[in-house]
Amino acid sequence: MSGDAAVAAVDVGTLSARLLVQDATGRELVRTAVVCGLGEGTASSRRLSSDGVAATLDALRSFRTVLDAQGVGRVRAVGTAALRTAAPADVAAFVASAGEVLGVPLEVIDGATEATLSHRGALASLGPVAGSSATIDLGGGSIDVAVGGPDGVPVTCSLPVGAVGLTERFLQADPPPPEDLVAALSIVEAYLDDLIRSLPEVRTVDRVVGLGGTFTTMAAVELGLDPYDPAVVDGFVLTRAAAEDVFRTLVTEPLVDRVHNPGLPADRAVHILGGACAVVATYRFLGLDAVVVTGCDLLDGIVAELR
Repeated sequence: MSGDAAVAAVDVGTLSARLLVQDATGRELVRTAVVCGLGEGTASSRRLSSDGVAATLDALRSFRTVLDAQGVGRVRAVGTAALRTAAPADVAAFVASAGEVLGVPLEVIDGATEATLSHRGALASLGPVAGSSATIDLGGGSIDVAVGGPDGVPVTCSLPVGAVGLTERFLQADPPPPEDLVAALSIVEAYLDDLIRSLPEVRTVDRVVGLGGTFTTMAAVELGLDPYDPAVVDGFVLTRAAAEDVFRTLVTEPLVDRVHNPGLPADRAVHILGGACAVVATYRFLGLDAVVVTGCDLLDGIVAELR
């Protein structure tokens, strides 16, 4: 295996399957995401979605084609919240199929590992800052928080709540009435109260960084980005006032109107409601004035370790 071969990371998440390929110097060759819905319904049923399984395996087949075409030498594939939550039999069957498709094992990682890798990937992309940073990785099935500097091992906390579960549990009306939004915000606040008790450092950091599709999508909507440009979003400072404004727009529009917001991908237009509730609850509960947004996360942390 050549030391100068490309490296790659695969993330099988609750909502999306994602791939990042970099060369040995860290130059990005491929970054792609496919909304598959593997964990739709998993929070309540503890079963993986059968349609989501099929869509995810199809996405992994396409990823394998890319890996072969790019001559990738080292790959690490991980599964996150949905595969931490689903019934063991479902997980075992899916992991076996995914490994066969990809040609490398699929590793189900815990929340602490996910938060640590996401933290490293995000901070490497943003550069140093005096003091410590908190990274808040809001995914489809969990919120993974880490506090620390760019070096060393951060302290972490993983909360079992995310954009998909919130949308499925509370936000099925189109658009959702105020009482349903209040319920979704309240459950996030309850989990954030747990966060404060286990990780009080999150309130005294010098910088808060927002990761994951909800943060980047809300930044893109605020900027009116169409098409999406990661170079514009990476490092964008999303103020609380801007986040609240995007939240009000998204949650008060029916789906048929919501999909026309510049910066909002059609395949995220449903689950953005739960994600937006989680983002706004985080600003309010932690008393944040602004969050630095980045599209670099778990995938970037993995490939950095591989290099």
